[in-house]
Amino acid sequence: MFNFDELHNRKNTNSLKWDLFKERYKAQFKIADASDILPMWVADMDFAIPQVITDAIKERLDHPIFGYSYVSDACKDSIKNWFSRRHDWTIDTNTILFHQGVVPALATIIETFTQPGDKICVSTPIYPPFFSIPSVQKREVVENLLITTDHDFEYDFADLEEQFKTGVKVYILCSPHNPGGKVWSKEDLEKLVQLCIQYDVLLVSDEIHADIVFDGFKHIPTLTVKDADKAKIITCIAPTKTFNIAGIHAAMMVVPNVELRNKLALNKAEHGRDDLNILAAAAVKAAYEQGEEWVDAMIAYVSNNMDYVVEQLNQLEGIRVTKPQSTYLIWIDYRDTGLSEDEMMLRLLEKGKLAIEPGTKYTEAGRGFLRMNVACPFETVKDGVERFKKALL
Repeated sequence: MFNFDELHNRKNTNSLKWDLFKERYKAQFKIADASDILPMWVADMDFAIPQVITDAIKERLDHPIFGYSYVSDACKDSIKNWFSRRHDWTIDTNTILFHQGVVPALATIIETFTQPGDKICVSTPIYPPFFSIPSVQKREVVENLLITTDHDFEYDFADLEEQFKTGVKVYILCSPHNPGGKVWSKEDLEKLVQLCIQYDVLLVSDEIHADIVFDGFKHIPTLTVKDADKAKIITCIAPTKTFNIAGIHAAMMVVPNVELRNKLALNKAEHGRDDLNILAAAAVKAAYEQGEEWVDAMIAYVSNNMDYVVEQLNQLEGIRVTKPQSTYLIWIDYRDTGLSEDEMMLRLLEKGKLAIEPGTKYTEAGRGFLRMNVACPFETVKDGVERFKKALL
C-alpha cells in the first residue's frame, strides 16, 4: 500500500538535508567537494508524506481565499483522539497552545519562565537546541551526564538532584531520547517528576519522537505519570517528525497548569504570535485523523532498516551499535577504533562520501559516537552502509 522503497530526488528543492548541508560540511570540515556526498545526518525522512496529508492541503488550496483563520475544534479533536488511541493520554483540548515548532516553543518557554543568568538543566548527550537556545538567551546551562550501560542510557538521579539543589529553574526532558533512542520507563519519569516537585523545577518534556517506537517498548507521556498534576509540566508535541512534515511548521504545547498556560498565552500576545496557518492546520488534522496506517508501515520499514545497519556495522572492527528503542536515528559507538572525531569525520566525508553527525554536536558527552538517520529507502541505507565500510578500509 505504501511504497517506502521509492527514491525521490530531493536535490535542488531547497532541502536543508540534501542541498544546504554541502556548504556547512565543506566549511566545518574543510572539504573541497561535497557534490557526491550522501546525506544521512539531520532528522528528516526521505519518504513521501502520507497522501492523505497532501490531499487535505490540495483541498484547502482549491478554495481561492486565504484570509485570517483559526484552528478548528475538529483539528483539536484529531490531536486529542490520536494521543488517546496511541498513548493512552487524554488531553483536554483547552490546554493546548499552538506554536510553529517544538524548538520555537522551547525558546518561548525559556523566555517566559526564566531570566538571564537562571540555570537550565539538560541530560547529555542531548539534542543541540536544548543547550544552544538557553545559551543564546543568556541562561546558564548545567549538564547531568547520562550513564551508558551496555549501549543503553540510564539517569544518574543522584547527580541530577545535586544539580537541582543549585537552583535550577527548568529541566528539559527529551522523551524519547535524541540522539540515543531511549524510551524512558514509567519509573524513570516518576522519579524525575518527584525531583521537579521537590525542588520546584519547571519540567519541559519534548515528546516529538513519541510516535516512532519499536516493538517491545511503549512511550509514556510525562503528564500521565503519578503526581504529574502536582508538578509544573509543559509537554511539547508535534506531527512533524512522525509524518515527515517539518517544513509545515506545526507544534503544540500541552499545559494543564492554568497559571503556566496563561503566562505562555501572554507571551504569545506580547510577540504577536498567531496559531497554525491554514495549510498547517489542514495537514495536522489529516495526519492525526487518517495517517495511522502510514505510520505503522513506516515504523516497520525503519525497524528493518535498523536491523540491517546494526548487523552490518557490528561486523566492523571497533564499531559497536545497538538498535535504538525509538526514533529513526542510530547512535554509533566508534571509540574502540582509536580514531579521533576529526579523523573519523574526514574518513567518512572524503573517503566514504557519507555525511552523518559527529557526537560532539550533542555536547562533549557524545564524543566517540556518530548519529545516522536511516529513515530512507533500503537502497539508500545499503549505499550508506557501504560508504561507511569504505571509510574505514
